[in-house]
Amino acid sequence: MGTVIDLILKSGETGINLAIYVLLPVMVVMMAFMRTLEERGVLGKIALLVSPLLLPFGLPGLGVFAMLQILLVSFAAPIATFKIIEKDAKVKEGMRAATLASILVMSQANATFPLTVVGLNLPVIILTSILGGLLSGFIAYKLVNYWEEVDAIVEEEISIGEISKEKRSFIQVLFGGGEEGLQIVLKSIPPLILSIFLVNILREMGVIALLEGLVAPLLVRVGIPGIAVLPMVTKYLAGGTAMMAITMELMGEGALTALELNRIAGFTINAFDPVGIALLVSVGPRMGKVVRPAMMAALVGIIFRGILHLIIF
Repeated sequence: MGTVIDLILKSGETGINLAIYVLLPVMVVMMAFMRTLEERGVLGKIALLVSPLLLPFGLPGLGVFAMLQILLVSFAAPIATFKIIEKDAKVKEGMRAATLASILVMSQANATFPLTVVGLNLPVIILTSILGGLLSGFIAYKLVNYWEEVDAIVEEEISIGEISKEKRSFIQVLFGGGEEGLQIVLKSIPPLILSIFLVNILREMGVIALLEGLVAPLLVRVGIPGIAVLPMVTKYLAGGTAMMAITMELMGEGALTALELNRIAGFTINAFDPVGIALLVSVGPRMGKVVRPAMMAALVGIIFRGILHLIIF
């Protein structure tokens, strides 16, 4: 019983320290910045400018906006966009599948920006996210066997304006974004502590060590240390935030280097986990209907991203 209590206290300390000293300042500043850009229409204009180039991949203008949100805000940020896509009859199944697949593959800002503090290469992680997202979106679009002329899709771009809120003063937008970042961090503390506790329990029971023994020889052959099994398992069991916590703990202990972090980043920093999938498809039945082809395409995109990181680093 004493061991369990120690693990609870250790998990709580790790989770609180990460939330207060890493997540909080990063998310408050980034949310304030991004909400200001969104309120002034900058993100909408970027989406309108880029979307014609992405239409061949099955991504509508709103899909581009969702990509910007996950890359620059957090994995939960695209939910508002997904709700609009869910209700928009002009966005067909292929487009919804492509959008969901691309978002599942891309790096979420709430994990990416804190990890840049310990050596994650931000330009590369964003580049591979976009490439992997486009690939998975294209595959998902094909999987639902949906084809549509570009002229028929262009009308949908007007709906981007629906995301914008009423005009507020600069200070209101700035403080509102900062407060939203604070709320994201506060809500992340309980699942963060519980996820870290779960991983610590698995470590104590020897499950992680067993997995490391089984998978390490394969990882070592491609230049990834066996210790990388821990953040990988954490990612796909407990989500990206818990993975970030474990990764930063390993970095602090010197068990994982910045180079090794960048090598595994293509496999571990994305929204493809139980928490991310459940959250994104919960917006409605139409999005839930395309989850299977989206997940299949997302797996291909994640593998593609992982290989790119191994080649680059």
